[in-house]
Amino acid sequence: MSAVAKVARLAEAEQVPFGPLAEYRKLMGDDGWPVFTGVQTCRPGYRTPLHSHPYAEYLFVIQGTAEAWLAADEDHPAHLESGDMIALPAGAPHAFRNAGDSELRLLGIHCSPTRIVDVLEHV
Repeated sequence: MSAVAKVARLAEAEQVPFGPLAEYRKLMGDDGWPVFTGVQTCRPGYRTPLHSHPYAEYLFVIQGTAEAWLAADEDHPAHLESGDMIALPAGAPHAFRNAGDSELRLLGIHCSPTRIVDVLEHV
């Protein structure tokens, strides 16, 4: 059997609400491939709850400004702008927020074929 490439189109991905200020569009995952990816769009004022994943997660800022932090470093968040990426360790509680006054778009890369989230607080 020969290898087959898979194409994902953001414009065709189902939009799933993430609360009143954000939505998520899965690009790949739960499909036999080894990673789960998607684009999250966050309006000003959005913040994730503190959460973790049992695998590493990478967040790449496509547009806007974000702040991201591990639970132990909440007072010293990483400031991220378009073109920046942060790697978050497996099992490490973390959060991020839209730190600007315009839309934030992130590509999330989960090192797992399925997105697994353990929410540790509610905001």
